[in-house]
Amino acid sequence: MKTIAFLLHNNFEQAEYEDVNNQLKDKGYKTILITTNKEKEVQAMKQDVDKGDTFTADIFATEAKSNDYDALVLPGGTVNADTIRDNEQAHSLVKAIYEAGKPLAAICHAPWILINAGIAKGKTLTAYNSLQTDLENAGATFINKTVQVDGNLITSRNPDDIKNFVEAIDKALS
Repeated sequence: MKTIAFLLHNNFEQAEYEDVNNQLKDKGYKTILITTNKEKEVQAMKQDVDKGDTFTADIFATEAKSNDYDALVLPGGTVNADTIRDNEQAHSLVKAIYEAGKPLAAICHAPWILINAGIAKGKTLTAYNSLQTDLENAGATFINKTVQVDGNLITSRNPDDIKNFVEAIDKALS
């Protein structure tokens, strides 16, 4: 059974974690929740403004080893992505997954993390529309479509794209 890790902090977009996680589990994948937070309890948001549910992470980013996972998913949420993109533990994990050629999937604001990890340059990516300038300034080509696959990078724009996002992750793992 393949294992998919989710990496998040706090104030992540709930659907981009919960819906993606549930759909991947329904397809037979084992999932694990990794956090860069200081507590294992993490707070979700609904549409970036209303508090959602809380979830309990399985492990901290400091304990995560890329060899334990077949893919890594980065949910969005403005505050979540902005916090993680400045975290060295997160960069190490993201880079290790990417360099191992494993699927690395980022949705909504999460491609910010790809920029800060030094992965975006030269890639064709999609993201939440407000990230277009950031991605282009980082040397990426921005494309506005539900899902974009460039090598082992899978990106999507927002919660409306979750079905296609999950299908792309599943396809990359089969």
